Amino acid sequence: MKRLFKYFLNGFLIIAPITLTIYIIVAVIAWLDEIFDIGELPMIGRIPGLGIFIIIILLTVVGYLGSSFLVRPFLVLAERILTKVPLVSIIYSSLKDLFDAFVGDNQKFNCPVMVKMHDTPETFRMGFITQDNLESLHMEDLVAVYFPDSYNISGELWFVKKDNVRFIQLPSSEVMKFVVSGGVAKL
Repeated sequence: MKRLFKYFLNGFLIIAPITLTIYIIVAVIAWLDEIFDIGELPMIGRIPGLGIFIIIILLTVVGYLGSSFLVRPFLVLAERILTKVPLVSIIYSSLKDLFDAFVGDNQKFNCPVMVKMHDTPETFRMGFITQDNLESLHMEDLVAVYFPDSYNISGELWFVKKDNVRFIQLPSSEVMKFVVSGGVAKL
């Protein structure tokens, strides 16, 4: 009986991640297809994935137009308006900072580190330096380190002594995957 349960559990561990990944992908494609529901095309019928194709084209066109010097002033004006509206400004600036931290020119999670947390027993935690200059807070000997939580979208920001920080010579994406997976992913 134990052996059968072990086989069942092993099968579950193999099938569950694959099934959930496929389910999420299919659900997102179906949701995007609903958003851009153009009905059935004559002689072709319904085209699965058309919604995601339209989103990719739309994002590319918006990106192209957004980089144009003619459209740039309108984007700056729209951003100023969004940052002035009381509740909207909190949501917009938080989301903008979050996306800027992962993508674009101002990536913040590009410096993975190992931080010594306690002397005895020696314990370490993986994180990312987000600010290496804290003079404005009168903490010249400290750096800001973000520690993402495993299996979550949250984390903690700590100020730690520079002496306790070791730089990791690995790609940031691999370190993030390792931390978020709870150390299960390979480095």
